[in-house]
Amino acid sequence: MWIYKEKEFKPEDIPEGAEGFIYAMKATIDGVERLYIGKKNFYSNSNVKKGKRELEAMEDKRGSKKKLVRKLSYEKYYSSNTVLVEARKNGVEIKRLILHICNSKRELTYQEARHMFKLDVLENEKYLNNSILSRFYRVHLEINNQHT
Repeated sequence: MWIYKEKEFKPEDIPEGAEGFIYAMKATIDGVERLYIGKKNFYSNSNVKKGKRELEAMEDKRGSKKKLVRKLSYEKYYSSNTVLVEARKNGVEIKRLILHICNSKRELTYQEARHMFKLDVLENEKYLNNSILSRFYRVHLEINNQHT
């Protein structure tokens, strides 16, 4: 269950034209509150083969033999963070909070990076994020901090 503005977020709450959202996952692991910041699309796109009748009805046979289908996907639970995956397997409650709703993929990427830099996710140990935009890594910061 996703929470937005202290209420459960349901599919009918998705604003028209919204692409996705920035989220925080919160869990208490070994007595310490840990967070993970990320982005999620409301829908996933997949190519599905057109049926026999659809293909026969096509005037231009050179056109695509597949059609694009948008499926609601934000409700699926998954995270690339291994600590959260293990915590969930061990029955630790994970709160899923929506921080910001975005109207384009570009805004989604920008807002994710903005929230991560603003919250110092790479320098603050309570955050489980290891990188921002796959360009800035916690490991590299720790190496540089040893030289100062």
